[in-house]
Amino acid sequence: MKLVVQGYRGLSFLVWLNADRIFSLGTVVAGLLAGAFLGSVILGY
Repeated sequence: MKLVVQGYRGLSFLVWLNADRIFSLGTVVAGLLAGAFLGSVILGY
């Protein structure tokens, strides 16, 4: 159980360190999806 808690703590630390990168990647993906949606609506596909 101690190993599981330490592993979870280490994983949450890595996520905390890379939170800005995850947010940036999510923003880029959301922008690409929004652009694809608008393009398909405008062009009528």
